[in-house]
Amino acid sequence: MKFLRELFRKNFSTLLTMFLLVAVPLLGSSSLLLLLYERQQLLQHLSVGQQLLYFVVIAITMAFAFTPTTFVAIVTGYYFGWAGLAGMVLAYALASAIGYELAQRLDHGKLRHFLHLFPKAEAVLNELQHQSWQLILLTRLSPVLPFALMTFVLAIVGVPRRRFLVASVVGMLPRSLFFYWLGTEASDVLTLLRDPDQGALSKMVLIGLVAASLFGLLFIFNRALQKALRRSATENS
Repeated sequence: MKFLRELFRKNFSTLLTMFLLVAVPLLGSSSLLLLLYERQQLLQHLSVGQQLLYFVVIAITMAFAFTPTTFVAIVTGYYFGWAGLAGMVLAYALASAIGYELAQRLDHGKLRHFLHLFPKAEAVLNELQHQSWQLILLTRLSPVLPFALMTFVLAIVGVPRRRFLVASVVGMLPRSLFFYWLGTEASDVLTLLRDPDQGALSKMVLIGLVAASLFGLLFIFNRALQKALRRSATENS
């Protein structure tokens, strides 16, 4: 209880930001669904300049949690086809970079400083940093872990920037390619956006991605915990 009280007292702004990064995508996706319902021709027949602007805008909206990445992949696939895939990948990279910088500026290392008061928690976090490549890949693999929230969390725990950006893009590709493909094959984008896991194949892929991410993360956290405990026992002996 003391840990939680101190955590909320000293990191309220950081925790509030994390909460908003979970809640805002729900509002953003609902608003965009309404916009597309009223103006389904909005993203058709864009000029090259307008397409570039689109990818910059979705990078910003993903970074600030206004649009879920699944939503973006489906919409981009539907309206742009495979020609827009490179733009979407670059938008993911830009969104990751913006989100990382935002987290660094908002937190200012407060969470890491706070964990100095709790050596065991800090020891586990230090072990996780040694496995940050796998950690980033697995968090990005799951379609149920919010993109902006995970960007924020990984940034404030101290994952190196370059490794974070590369692993983020690589980790996003499997699920993003699947949803992008769904978008290219869709006859009605609004129906697909309302229920992206329709069909047996979609359900199997989603379950597989979530399971791989969940069990992988559990394995990494357990290994980090065991290593931290062994190191603590060695230092105290």
